[in-house]
Amino acid sequence: MDRRNFLTKSCMSCFGAGLAFTFLQSCSTSSQLLQGSISGSDLVIDAVEFVNKGTENKFKKYVIVAHEQLKFPICVYRINENTYSALLMECTHQGAELQVFGDKMQCPAHGSEFDNHGDATSGPATDPLRSFPVTIINNQLKISLK
Repeated sequence: MDRRNFLTKSCMSCFGAGLAFTFLQSCSTSSQLLQGSISGSDLVIDAVEFVNKGTENKFKKYVIVAHEQLKFPICVYRINENTYSALLMECTHQGAELQVFGDKMQCPAHGSEFDNHGDATSGPATDPLRSFPVTIINNQLKISLK
């Protein structure tokens, strides 16, 4: 194989792998998008949404909840059995929608990162994310939007 052919095939392989990774990553995020319901000033989802299907004691780290009245989705992290963290997925730097990667969220525009409590862990953003109180009533999570 000559050098030109080798470089062409290598570049195409890297490009294809990058596209596949991006596609698979976007599919996993969209499959976790839930449609919450609004009740008064609360966004409501069932706590059972955190249970992995087919397992009894395995839980998802987070779910992403959307509603047509919200400009940005809300990421709800399960910290432990009775503690949840609900964060608006809007970067505090310039307002881009954040992407979730396990226990952190990242801004695709400038690379700011936030932990699962909403604190900025790397800039350029320095302000924490907007958070919402979460209460559990009758196996439902009520995210106060006030």
